[in-house]
Amino acid sequence: MGCESCSNNGTGLPKGCKNNGACGVSGCNKLDVFDWLSGMELPVGQKPYDIVEVRFKNGRKFFFRNVDQLELQIGDVIAVESSPGHDVGIVSLTGELVRTQLQLKGVKDNHEIKKVYRKAKTEDVERWQEARKLEEPTMQEARKLASELGLQMKISDVEYQGDGAKATFFYTAEDRVDFRELIRKYADAFGVRIEMRQIGMRQEAARLGGIGSCGRELCCSTWLTDFRSVSTSAARYQQLSLNPQKLAGQCGKLKCCLNFELDQYLEAVKQFPSGNTKLKTQGGLAFHFKTDIFKGIMYFIQQDTPGSSPIGIPVEQVKEIIAMNEAGEKPVSLMDYMIEDRVEEEEVYANVVGQDSLTRFDQKKSRRKKSNRGRTAKPGAKPEANAPGAGGDRNASNNQRRRKKGPGKPGNRPEAKAQGNQPAKAAPKAPSNGPQGEGKAPARKKRRPSRRGPKGPNQGGEAPKSDA
Repeated sequence: MGCESCSNNGTGLPKGCKNNGACGVSGCNKLDVFDWLSGMELPVGQKPYDIVEVRFKNGRKFFFRNVDQLELQIGDVIAVESSPGHDVGIVSLTGELVRTQLQLKGVKDNHEIKKVYRKAKTEDVERWQEARKLEEPTMQEARKLASELGLQMKISDVEYQGDGAKATFFYTAEDRVDFRELIRKYADAFGVRIEMRQIGMRQEAARLGGIGSCGRELCCSTWLTDFRSVSTSAARYQQLSLNPQKLAGQCGKLKCCLNFELDQYLEAVKQFPSGNTKLKTQGGLAFHFKTDIFKGIMYFIQQDTPGSSPIGIPVEQVKEIIAMNEAGEKPVSLMDYMIEDRVEEEEVYANVVGQDSLTRFDQKKSRRKKSNRGRTAKPGAKPEANAPGAGGDRNASNNQRRRKKGPGKPGNRPEAKAQGNQPAKAAPKAPSNGPQGEGKAPARKKRRPSRRGPKGPNQGGEAPKSDA
C-alpha cells in the first residue's frame, strides 16, 4: 500500500517513512486507529467480528460487513458495495475494535450496513487509479461552471467512485444554494452521475489538510473527529489576547485547541478570588489588573495613582487582605505585600574551542580600496602632487608634467621651490641686448610669428635696432 497523503517516489511508495507503505498502522494516512488487539487470540469458539472499517479519500470512512468471511488485513484493497456499481477502498481496521468504533460513531449493527464484494483485482485497481487522476481537472472545470452561473459556493473537493460511475462534489456555502441547473451542466460535461454534498469550514480543512501555526499537521486531519463548539470565553479563561488573527485557524473559525486545556484552567481559576475584587488600603482603592495562573500572583493598580506599574501580590496574601477588609481593617499600602520580580541573569558560556565561529569562512569579506590619505612619505621619496602637504595643488602638478616634457613658454616657467630650510634660488634672467656672441640665450622652440610682428627677447617694448 502506498501512502496517498504524502509525496512518493513515483512508484506509489512513500519517501519518508522507509516502510515502503507496509507499516502496521496503515502508513501515514489520516485519522488512523492503532489496532492494539491485533496480536491477541480470540477465545475458543468465538468468531472474528464480521464488520470492517474501510477508508476512502481524505479520511472518509465507512463500515462494511464481511459476508463471505474473507481474510482481510489492515491495508488490503477491497471492492465494496455502492449505489450504483461498486467502490474501492482500503481496510483501516478489523476485529473487536470495529465494534467500539461503531458505538463512537453512532452506527447501528443492522441490515443497512453494506457488504464487501471481494479483494480488489488488478482491473479494479487500474480503473480506480484512472478515476483518481480525473479528480483535479474535474474540480477546476466545476469551479468555472459554478462561477459562470453566479452561485455563491466553493467547490473544495471532488471524489470519483472506484468504478468511475459517480462523482461526489464537496462544497461550502454560507447560504442555501439552488444548484439544479448546475447539476445538469455537470452531467453533460463529465458524463457521470453527480452527487452534491455540503460540508462546513472545519470539515473542508480536515479533508484538505495543512500545517497549523504550531508547526504540526492540523488536528482535524490527523486524529480529531468531533468538532465541538469553541467560544471566546475559552480564550478569556486562559488569559489570551482576543486577537482574531491569532485565535482563528485555517478554516477561519476559532482554533479547536483552545478547548484542549480549558478544563485545567477552569480548575485552577477556582483557587483565585474573583476578577472584580477591590482591595481597600489607607492610600485608597486598588483594582484588579491581571492574574498569572502559573505563578499564582494577582496584579492590582492603585486608583489614586493612575499610570503606575501594577503591583504583584501572591494569592494567599490577597485573601488575607480581603479578610482584613471584611473585618474593617485596612493595610497601610500594598507595597508591603509586593513580590519583586527577579530577573534571572543569563549564563554566558565561554567558547573553549578558541572563540572562533564555525561559519566564519562562509561570510564573504568586503574588499575595500586602500586609500593613501594620512600616510607618511618614506624618506627620499618624491611627494605626490595631490597629497596633502606636498607643496602644491593642481597647478603645481601641471608644472611638474611640463618640466618632464621640456621648457615651456618663457613667461610661464615655475620658480624652483625651496627644499628643507634652504632659501629658494632665483630664476636666471633673460640675457640683455649685448654684442653678438655674449650671453647667448638657450635654444628655444620656434614659435609661430604673430600678426603684430616679431618681439624681441625682452618680451615687449620696441623692436631691437640693428648694428648697421
